[in-house]
Amino acid sequence: MTTITPILDEDLEFDNGVFDAAAFAAKTLASWQALAAVIDHTLLKPEATRPQVEKLCEEAARYRFACAMVNPAWVSTAVKALSGTGIFVGAVIGFPLGASLVSSLRQEATALIRLGARELDMVMPIGQLKSGNHIAVQHSIHTVAAIAHHHGALLKVILETALLSVEEKLHASEIAIQAGADFIKTSTGFASAGANAADVALMRGVAGGRCGVKAAGGIRTLADVKALLEAGANRIGASASVEIVRELGAE
Repeated sequence: MTTITPILDEDLEFDNGVFDAAAFAAKTLASWQALAAVIDHTLLKPEATRPQVEKLCEEAARYRFACAMVNPAWVSTAVKALSGTGIFVGAVIGFPLGASLVSSLRQEATALIRLGARELDMVMPIGQLKSGNHIAVQHSIHTVAAIAHHHGALLKVILETALLSVEEKLHASEIAIQAGADFIKTSTGFASAGANAADVALMRGVAGGRCGVKAAGGIRTLADVKALLEAGANRIGASASVEIVRELGAE
């Protein structure tokens, strides 16, 4: 199985080990191709159909997005559609509630990687975090991280920031990083609110250069993306990906 090294040094701009958001944003917004390379082209609505998933994959290959992000049931379809393109397939797990058993997460992660997924976006155990059970949260994330990294896959941990206090966001970010997350991510897109620059800046403040920060949820315009990149995101999740890169000149 091909090993995929987590993209950190190539993806981040460092100054004495600190992430330089302004430099990364400027570099990423210099062309639509550079921007596309940091966008997860996403289709997670429950009513998504096979033709819609196949269209998502066609667009991901055409515009060279970072990955095509789908629900578990569509991983095989996406892997087949993207075979030979070099574009990865990503899948969500424990989604969107963050209330799965650790054994279920373990099985889901293993099965999806075997099917060909190379990026996993996991919702952290939100209720456990809010209950103060940080050991359980860390164990859950570490379990999935170990499986992902054993197979050369990336793990992004969704905090669901709309449901957390500032203190909880800080704790969640640190726990996820310590447990092995390659990225910490703002939102599922299914809560009351999605990504905002303030949360991204807070998460980047915790992460520094230790891991990536993915902004997702409600991102629909180039202006949205610009604000989030400048706040510290180095990966964007969006369903409006094509419209966004077209704002920067893609056809």
